Amino acid sequence: MQTDSFVLRHIGPNEEQTKEMLETIGVESLSELINKTIPADIRLSQALNLPEGISENEFSSHIRELGNKNKLYKSYIGLGYHPTSLPAVIQRNIFENPSWYTSYTPYQAEISQGRLEALLNFQTVISDLTGLPIANSSLLDEGTAAGEAMLMLYSGRTREQKRSNALKFFVSEEILPQTLDILKTRSTPLHIELVVGNHEKIEFDSSYFGAIVQYPAKHGMIYDYTEFIKNAHQKDIKVVVAADLLSLTMLKSPGEMGADVAVGTSQRFGIPLGFGGPHAGFFATIDEFKRNIPGRIIGVTIDMDGNRALRMALQTREQHIKREKATSNICTAQVLLAVMAGMYAVYHGPKGIEYIAKKIHSLTNSLNEALSKLGLKQENEYFFDTLCIKVSSTVKVKEIAEENGVNFNYIDENTLSISINENTDLQDINQVISILAHAENIYDFAVNDCPVKVTLPDNLIRNSSFLENEVFNTYHSETEMMRYIKRLERKDISLTDSMISLGSCTMKLNAATEMLPLSMPNWNAIHPFVPVDQANGYREMLLALEKQLNVITGFAATSLQPNSGAQGEYAGLMVIRAYHESRGDSHRNICLIPASAHGTNPASAVMAGMEVVVTKTSENGNIDLEDLKLKAEKYKDNLAALMVTYPSTHGVFESEIRQITAMIHENGGQVYMDGANMNAQVGLTNPARIGADVCHLNLHKTFAIPHGGGGPGVGPICVAAHLAEFLPSNPIVKTGGKNAITAISSAPFGSALVDLISYGYIKMLGRDGLQRATETAILNANYLKARLEKYYPILYTGENGFAAHEMIIDLRQFKEKGIEVTDVAKRLMDFGFHAPTVSFPVAGTLMIEPTESENKMELDKFVASMIQIRKEIDDYEEGDSVLKNAPHTLQMITSDEWPYSYSRKEAAYPLDFVSLNKYWPRVRRANEAHGDRNLICTCNPIEDYMEETV
Repeated sequence: MQTDSFVLRHIGPNEEQTKEMLETIGVESLSELINKTIPADIRLSQALNLPEGISENEFSSHIRELGNKNKLYKSYIGLGYHPTSLPAVIQRNIFENPSWYTSYTPYQAEISQGRLEALLNFQTVISDLTGLPIANSSLLDEGTAAGEAMLMLYSGRTREQKRSNALKFFVSEEILPQTLDILKTRSTPLHIELVVGNHEKIEFDSSYFGAIVQYPAKHGMIYDYTEFIKNAHQKDIKVVVAADLLSLTMLKSPGEMGADVAVGTSQRFGIPLGFGGPHAGFFATIDEFKRNIPGRIIGVTIDMDGNRALRMALQTREQHIKREKATSNICTAQVLLAVMAGMYAVYHGPKGIEYIAKKIHSLTNSLNEALSKLGLKQENEYFFDTLCIKVSSTVKVKEIAEENGVNFNYIDENTLSISINENTDLQDINQVISILAHAENIYDFAVNDCPVKVTLPDNLIRNSSFLENEVFNTYHSETEMMRYIKRLERKDISLTDSMISLGSCTMKLNAATEMLPLSMPNWNAIHPFVPVDQANGYREMLLALEKQLNVITGFAATSLQPNSGAQGEYAGLMVIRAYHESRGDSHRNICLIPASAHGTNPASAVMAGMEVVVTKTSENGNIDLEDLKLKAEKYKDNLAALMVTYPSTHGVFESEIRQITAMIHENGGQVYMDGANMNAQVGLTNPARIGADVCHLNLHKTFAIPHGGGGPGVGPICVAAHLAEFLPSNPIVKTGGKNAITAISSAPFGSALVDLISYGYIKMLGRDGLQRATETAILNANYLKARLEKYYPILYTGENGFAAHEMIIDLRQFKEKGIEVTDVAKRLMDFGFHAPTVSFPVAGTLMIEPTESENKMELDKFVASMIQIRKEIDDYEEGDSVLKNAPHTLQMITSDEWPYSYSRKEAAYPLDFVSLNKYWPRVRRANEAHGDRNLICTCNPIEDYMEETV
């Protein structure tokens, strides 16, 4: 056995299993299966122009050498990013723990109770610190959260504001530069007029609908926005406060100032810098907007027995339901990072977090006093952690600072800012003093102590309490914290338990070798705005990944900036929009979208300023060519784009795809390919070959970044040569093309840290391994199809009767018997499986995607479970049933009473293999309606726990 082969470790079926599976399918070889699955006219004639794969040991050595090209300086740059200290108990037990990072988005609440509790903790942290009652379970970063806030307020304008066409949105000139750039991107297609100015001088009128301010401001000054917000409200104008989360332990909260929305990043709560991400953005708002808030809210409800249960509430997948009427296209959150940030608050508690904040503030005060002694002018009257300093020459300071391994933020030739962080100590302060003194040619001196000192006026000091809940006041020893994390971990299903066969979501192996570099300081401790020569390792890796993706897609250029699949969709459409405008075709605004498309597609198109026209789907699930032709010709003068998923959302390689893309081009449009199903293309065909112009790729699907319980995700876009010049930029670090659109996400390269995973995945699989992975994904799907089609109807297949990498089983026929698709999904939990994708893209169905990482043994367990469930469906009679009572908890099984007609064994151990690794759901079926009617989205106050124990 070739023990150093990564292909061997990543791909599930061995040679013998592959042979058996091919026999079951009814083909002689993998080649025959692929030839009968993928249309010949889109097959690649040559292998990918990539090197052979390398071993895991070779990759480990390579990535260490590459990481050594990054320079680990002390960074006081700030601008929304700060060095942190992640507690080891969280790093080892969550960040580096596959039970946490390989779990899926908690759409199935009963097997996600641990993650849901961790996210409820996060929401409570955000709600308490911002002083606002409703918080979601994270957004992508601070800049995109600000963009979402603007769009929410725009959509929620009063009737009078809509009637008078109020389109102005005030932006404080003190906003972070990357946030301003994203607001420009988001506002342009919707014709929102950004008015950038001084918040103390702006005079509002009826033409405004919203405003945003920074707290503290970008260079550290702290303003009390109470009067500003009061004045805005008098004109019916809503206000967003972009806040530093750690500072809110000391500062008056946005809610106390009267803010309507607070946004920001939780990165300071222990999350590594990672050259810009991933980090969990936060979003909190007033009760009025609880049904408009973007993203996901974790809510408290009850289960079938009336016991407390958690679930995603209100707007779960609302973009899939509302489609082009959705107020947001957000699909991916940053769950893993939100969990870590929430646990940081649990571990340190309110007193610990306040101690960290006061230490930072006190060190900043000590530095400020030293600056005064040096004779340097410091411009911020009030500050938390950032000083704005006048110097003779920032060029001179920069030269000396970098000689000493230090980075400041250089504002202009005579002004810089210094942001103190959690890792700063007195020795660091003295180093900063020495650098500035040297640059100014004056004697330096040492600060010998740092007394706790608060230099904030009474009107800015926080007087309200926070984090009073029991969870934040209990687990402060490592022993207790470790046990709490493990207790939550056991409540969830992840890839450490079993296959997660979610169609369209591609839950494949996240190899440990790919993950290890994320814990290395020379990768995870780099600020995104460091000088270029300090990030040579990153630059080399990211450039190589871009080239890898160019080869795989057949395109000319790639942007890694979009930090989710939905962001990739939006970025791709904005690039198409810019292309049309460059040709004088700004009137092209019609976007054709098949009825079967992902729900984020129409939402993204509307956000990009396009008008959605839905095209029909034929009876066999394919795009209706006649209807598409009719609409392409009807709208040819204004046609901007077609959005197409390939293989289709139904798991089929449509043979007319090149005819479809040619039709769009003939009528003046561009073709955007949704890359959700790219795992069926790599090495066999590609977006360029089918005739697309741009695609996004889900690196958290096809390219092995973990889903992390619902994020991080990365959604880069790859484009043909004529679109390359429009790839997105960043206002601080140059990225993108020569005519780049403004920023899509806050960091120059999005969630750069986790790009290491995809880089490693491609590097280790290599040319042949990537192709073999695709072939095996198609093999596994067709094996499941061959095994299950005797028991369940398969909804769609290709022309030769084969599926792509996923397939849909139809459960609608059982509805007459009283069995719903939900019953099957919940019953699978008793077998230890996460349900496949439920009721998407067709209601009453399960969409199954096994991925290439699962071997025949695991597939056979799933098949056996589905066959057993089919028997239970056949035997079902109205009333008491294993299907209707599923899932079955340990509490049920061990109860003294057993009022059911079936046995405990049938309930808990329906097949022999289940007993070998039994997973127990912690709650019975969650009551979704109750949770929406009685929305609770923060932890109970400590008094509630006290009452329960009385």
